[in-house]
Amino acid sequence: MQIYDELVARGLIAQVTDEKEIRDLVNNGKATFYIGFDPTADSLHVGHFMALCLMKRLQMAGNKPIALIGGGTAMIGDPSGRTDMRQMMTKETIQHNGECFKKQMSRFIDFSDGKALMVNNAEWLLDLNYVDLLREVGAHFSVNRMLTAECYKQRMERGLSFLEFNYMIMQSYDFYALFQKYGCNMQFGGDDQWSNMLGGTELIRRKLGKDAYAMTITLLLNSEGKKMGKTQSGAVWLDPNKTSPFDFYQYWRNVADADVLKCLRMLTFLPLEQISEMEKWEGSQLNKAKEILAYELTELVHGEEEAKKAQDAAHALFSSGNAANMPQSVISDGDFENGNIDIVSLLLKSGLVPSRSEGRRAVEQGGVSIDGEKVTDAKALIAREKLEGEGIVLKRGKKNFRKVTTA
Repeated sequence: MQIYDELVARGLIAQVTDEKEIRDLVNNGKATFYIGFDPTADSLHVGHFMALCLMKRLQMAGNKPIALIGGGTAMIGDPSGRTDMRQMMTKETIQHNGECFKKQMSRFIDFSDGKALMVNNAEWLLDLNYVDLLREVGAHFSVNRMLTAECYKQRMERGLSFLEFNYMIMQSYDFYALFQKYGCNMQFGGDDQWSNMLGGTELIRRKLGKDAYAMTITLLLNSEGKKMGKTQSGAVWLDPNKTSPFDFYQYWRNVADADVLKCLRMLTFLPLEQISEMEKWEGSQLNKAKEILAYELTELVHGEEEAKKAQDAAHALFSSGNAANMPQSVISDGDFENGNIDIVSLLLKSGLVPSRSEGRRAVEQGGVSIDGEKVTDAKALIAREKLEGEGIVLKRGKKNFRKVTTA
């Protein structure tokens, strides 16, 4: 199966322009393509997984990826999917976040010898002359057409700033600049970016002629992929200091039954034939599929050693209560009052709940235990001595654990 057909079979492609040309470029390793990354944090999260895996697949087929850091567009903010205006960022923060991204991306993409590039669109956007931009670029955009874009329609009722209104023009200019500077002939993005991407394709063709190669492809479930990065306690990060390899493994181990095969197709590099065999699995067999998913993705992000540790820790924990390699939380002296800490505070400090109200609810609903014993009183106090030495195993729900000790 050629790479384009595999992308389709894995459910990655929703819409394309010029499918015949795109198929030819991708299958023959002639595509230089870009995907944009918004540098709003110092770590990528699992919502970026689909894009990273796509870049890896295409590079393995001989194509050249460009990871575009939105240092310039971050100065404006993408209104897509937003109900309010994004906070503006400093150049220093954007630069730092971009460096963190590249380190994490290097587990997926080979940047050596020019096989892939990381580029910051601040390189061209921040030096643009406003009048020149209006004349050279703005003339090619219809305001009426822009206002029909979903990303703008959603914001019109609440208020759309002129600053954000320019985002489509900025993103379109990115493709134009990448085409001229690096021979970039293809762009990928989520389905919520479709209007912006079409703007880039149209700009190239209007400025450089209809024969200019400029293609667009959207990822089928990229918007859904962004939702993958959110859990009850916040984002699931690729940085092990933000989300431990064990927690990362457990996140994927706990995906819904209905999503496991979809995730295996889109995010792992297992053969499609092997995944198709799993379609026959049901009941407890689906847990095996989830373990495969969790291991494959943990290995991809954190390496084989950490993946094995996480898997072994999960097996040991669920089979015998062994806390080896379990993620740990340390409670400091200042967290105790008269030598005790209440159960809700303990849950909050250990990162098992995002708020006191959710912690109280978890306790009262019978979803919290210490060393296998349920705690149902939200006012229960745990003595400092109980956390000393080996500490305790604090559990919330069926599969969320922490080994909790004192400083």
